[in-house]
Amino acid sequence: MGNNILNKNIQNYINANLTTDLHSLLLKKSPFPEVSMPEIVQQIKGKQVAQKKFPFLLQDGIIFPPQLNLEQASSEKTALYKSEILKGKKFIDLTSGFGIDAYYLSKNFDDVTLVEQNPELLEIVSHNWTVLEKKARFINKKLEDFLNENKEHFDVIYLDPARRDDNKNKVFLLEDLSPNILEIQEQMLSISNEVVIKLSPLIDLKYLVSVLPNIFRIDIIAVKNDVKEVVVFLSKENQGKIVCNCVNLESGESVFTYQFGDEEKAIPNYSEPENFIYIPNNSILKAGIFNLISGRFGLKKLHPNTHLYTSNERIDDFPGRAFEIKVIENKEIKKKEQFNIISKNYPLKPEEIKKKYALKDGGERYLIFTQSKKGKIILKSV
Repeated sequence: MGNNILNKNIQNYINANLTTDLHSLLLKKSPFPEVSMPEIVQQIKGKQVAQKKFPFLLQDGIIFPPQLNLEQASSEKTALYKSEILKGKKFIDLTSGFGIDAYYLSKNFDDVTLVEQNPELLEIVSHNWTVLEKKARFINKKLEDFLNENKEHFDVIYLDPARRDDNKNKVFLLEDLSPNILEIQEQMLSISNEVVIKLSPLIDLKYLVSVLPNIFRIDIIAVKNDVKEVVVFLSKENQGKIVCNCVNLESGESVFTYQFGDEEKAIPNYSEPENFIYIPNNSILKAGIFNLISGRFGLKKLHPNTHLYTSNERIDDFPGRAFEIKVIENKEIKKKEQFNIISKNYPLKPEEIKKKYALKDGGERYLIFTQSKKGKIILKSV
């Protein structure tokens, strides 16, 4: 493909087909002898992804990689959040991929290095950074080879390990990632003050703490209540305390911060539903701090396994949704009424509830099907 894809006529064709069905395009012959139709479709797909995921790349001269690299890249939103945390002189990204994280993280560093084992991908990133007027040193090597040969010291090492095995199946444990984090953690800490690792949102936090002795910070990052990644921070200067941050970008919420282990010390109070019901956001639920939330905001839980909270007076800064509610009986639900259905610790799923009561979906009202310590209950927003 090379830079032929940047030919003005080819770019015009790409831009004219941004909403065209890509499967139908792939069945056609390329109108340009110097590039194939799959190469053209790759650029169209890249621009489609960029519109939502990294709009800063929607400018002339940018080349997009294959779809798998687009999927694995961080979003502009999460990369920007991380860039506000990390600062120093020398920064290195050991698994640069499409370079979104590196682009934002490098803004607070004087010396930037990107390591990537895929030569074609690294060539694309190098080209794009030239277009973006961003300087870095680009090294085409396997991470393990670089670490074995390296003599430099860095303020921050960043990496986003591949989370698929040889059969393209998703993996989550640190020893199954590529690279194996458990094997190289000490080597990385010997050449850097701080190591920052982006991990799957499905990773278990207790497992992380058990296998990473130098961990001092964990950030659970969600965008619009969708948990996108778990980021861990390692340092040899770790004092044994681990600060955790539950982040929900684009929600207007402040970051909820706690210390790992606080949940085990928290003792919740229980109550039947009062005037308000609270549903924690997904970064809080991912953290598993169900009792801590209760104590921190002076709320009562409905049931040990129901992660809903209640109070008589409204708490405005709760990290999640709040509803003014009343308890209703089954017979008060009329067929064909319109509600948003929420089911928490309840035998039926929302779709089953809608079918059972012949309800329409949507609108501004809510029905919450759940359990308190006294048994199953139905709550209606007011």
